[in-house]
Amino acid sequence: MIFSDAIKAANDLASIVPLLGGSSSRKDYEEALKLVEYLLEHEPDSPLVDMLTARIDAWEDTAVEFEEFNTRIEAGKNGVSLLRVLMQQRGLSQSDF
Repeated sequence: MIFSDAIKAANDLASIVPLLGGSSSRKDYEEALKLVEYLLEHEPDSPLVDMLTARIDAWEDTAVEFEEFNTRIEAGKNGVSLLRVLMQQRGLSQSDF
């Protein structure tokens, strides 16, 4: 049956690539990055690319070592939005600067 086969395949994959199984270790994160790099060069259409990049993104969003970076990025989003609104209100473009 497809359900049991899919569950077994997912469990097998999570044991091979622990980040997919929810690991939060730096080592597993780095291994996943290496695997994504390889896949992008050799198998860019693999569904594994999407699965891995989603887990890598989630890891980076919660990792303590990315906390300051993530805070700066979030703060910058508001500044960029504000600048865009002000430029639109005054009829300015990037070439005006």
